Amino acid sequence: MTLQQQRFHLPTGVELDVTMGGPRGGEALIFLHGFPESHRTWRHQLAALSDTCFVVAPDQRGYAGSSKPPRIEDYEPSKPVADLIALADALELERFTLVGHDWGGAIAWLAALKHPDRIARLVIANAPHPFIFQRTLIDDPEQRAASQYIRTFREPAFETKLGAMGLEKFFEINFIRSTDAKLLSEEEKAVYLDQWRTPGAFTAMLNWYRASSILVPKPDETVERPPYLEAPFPTLRMPALVIWGMRDRSLLPVQLDGLSAFVDDLTVIEVDTGHFVTWEAPETVTAAIREFLRDKPLAEPMRAGEMV
Repeated sequence: MTLQQQRFHLPTGVELDVTMGGPRGGEALIFLHGFPESHRTWRHQLAALSDTCFVVAPDQRGYAGSSKPPRIEDYEPSKPVADLIALADALELERFTLVGHDWGGAIAWLAALKHPDRIARLVIANAPHPFIFQRTLIDDPEQRAASQYIRTFREPAFETKLGAMGLEKFFEINFIRSTDAKLLSEEEKAVYLDQWRTPGAFTAMLNWYRASSILVPKPDETVERPPYLEAPFPTLRMPALVIWGMRDRSLLPVQLDGLSAFVDDLTVIEVDTGHFVTWEAPETVTAAIREFLRDKPLAEPMRAGEMV
């Protein structure tokens, strides 16, 4: 099935390039990518699943050719959640399966909590649940150490360091260290570099980290725990599939510990890959999504007040 790109002017004030394909009447799947990628995170799944499903994959705000609002607050998590719902409205998708990786997964968790009436199923790939992530950043020394890159990305002068380093060096040092270099062709590398060189792109991508309220303490720092860690947290009732590359150096397997307490109908699949499981083990991820769709038929929508 041929995939096509279309630009959407959304009422949230941004324009997104959106890759779509598959039968318009098929089950709708919206795919959200993370840092530092684009809809191409899902290139293998889009090509395969468009045989029976209507697949939709935006380049999120700040990425590739989509709009790059100038302020840090333009990248607060509520903004891409609003983009998602506005895009679903534009496509007249009342309910859909939401699929997210990395930052796209973080937005997917939040969207599922805020809009359970719209999201029929949830698929997460190497993106931590917000409660567990914040808890482990405080309580788990290994996860805290692994997440220090977030503090680096938040530094106001990081772009200056990046300019001195060069994007190719960033690709080799900061990006490839998270995966197997042999899995990325020179053609794919060129796509990354081309998208990163789009004016304003790298600052926009970094602003996702700067706008987040997640607390990342220094390795030996003592911090006050956010109040929500001591309070009841909403439970998701729609079926959720979590696919985890167990060799992820940034988001450790501890993110799976206790996850069933926050998701009533949870399926977890562990994969022997690094962080970029969607293209490190594409056949495994695609097969897992197909099986999940088959085993978890669509149920009646629930309202926000029903999710706890």
